[in-house]
Amino acid sequence: MPAITSSAQTPIKSSPSLAPKRWPPVIWALLIGTFAVRAAGFVYPYLPYRLDDLHLDTAIASTVLALWGVGWFTGQLLCGWLADRIGRRATLTSAMTLAAVSFPLLAEARTPMALGIAAALSGLVYDAPRPIVSALVADTIPDEPGRARITGWRHFAVNLGAATTGLVGGALAGPIGIPALFWCNALVCAAFAIVVLRVIPPATPAQALRPKGHQEAFTDPLLWLLWLASLLTLIPVAALFSVLPMMMAQDGLPPTAYGWTQVASAAAVIGLSPLLNPWLVRRARRPDPMVGLLGTSGLSLGAGMGSAGLASSTIGYSTAAALAVPGEIIAFVAATDVLNRIAPPSSRGVYAGIWGTTLAAAVLCAPALGGWALAHGGHHLVAVTTLMSGLLGAALCLPLAALLHRPSRTPRTYA
Repeated sequence: MPAITSSAQTPIKSSPSLAPKRWPPVIWALLIGTFAVRAAGFVYPYLPYRLDDLHLDTAIASTVLALWGVGWFTGQLLCGWLADRIGRRATLTSAMTLAAVSFPLLAEARTPMALGIAAALSGLVYDAPRPIVSALVADTIPDEPGRARITGWRHFAVNLGAATTGLVGGALAGPIGIPALFWCNALVCAAFAIVVLRVIPPATPAQALRPKGHQEAFTDPLLWLLWLASLLTLIPVAALFSVLPMMMAQDGLPPTAYGWTQVASAAAVIGLSPLLNPWLVRRARRPDPMVGLLGTSGLSLGAGMGSAGLASSTIGYSTAAALAVPGEIIAFVAATDVLNRIAPPSSRGVYAGIWGTTLAAAVLCAPALGGWALAHGGHHLVAVTTLMSGLLGAALCLPLAALLHRPSRTPRTYA
């Protein structure tokens, strides 16, 4: 397949069958940067502790956290749109620079207004690399197996980084304080911005022209079916961080027990990624998108995390967290594979940005759904609702597959 061009980014030529050791420097920079930014991503998981240290009332703290969530959701759309409009390099550099400024503001803010503004700005750029990196990978690697391989290792880097965040943050929060952790997060983002400037080529004037197809993205039924199927599939993933600790607390388990579920999840990701990624790469060589695997991941995640509703011990909850990992790995690779195949080259950023809001939306939906289930039916209802979420996500893959295979559908141009 010939090299892909983009209206917003200089294409980087590569071999159609790149092995990991032959990835171009931009890919290595993005993978290492993804890991570093997530490993130092102390702001999001430790923000509630920061607000608690300030002795804010529940209403103010909840508002600050809600503003963070709004920023996160909006940031995916904005960064995806800007990646197509002004270029990947300029958008990623600007986002990481804003992170380097807003995170320290959040560390030092004390008034509700200052905290709210800093939280909204920080949420805007905390996960900004996701849609931009997705677009860059699609620009750089012309074949689907190569993209699937990188997506799998990106997911591995994110999970390994998240485990590092918990380990390092837990060890340093006491000795140096949570504000200092926020400053560390900012410094790593600043360093990543410098690396981006040095490694990623700028867009040429001709490529910086306003791309076409953004209105099509917001009316594309393929994208919105993928979005809804992904949201329902990812709600069980988000439940690992929101619903699981609530259930464990009701069972009288200490916070350290929840920490073991995270260790089990991270260990499963580290152990299974090298096994699943080559298989997913082989699957990506087929001409049809991985819609079936996306549906399978919904079933796996719903059943895996749903089994937590039947647990009552640390071992039981840790097992449920580990059981969900194969579905999680497959979900991100499969959804990205479908996204790469339906997105026009000139609108990869906005397509990735729209899809990127699924995780932010899942983070908002999971605790609401889990809290309702706990209040009305206890752990067993949590098991049922989590399973149903995965089942509905899998069911939506049926019309998505049908629409993708319609003979009347206009094929996308990938090169």
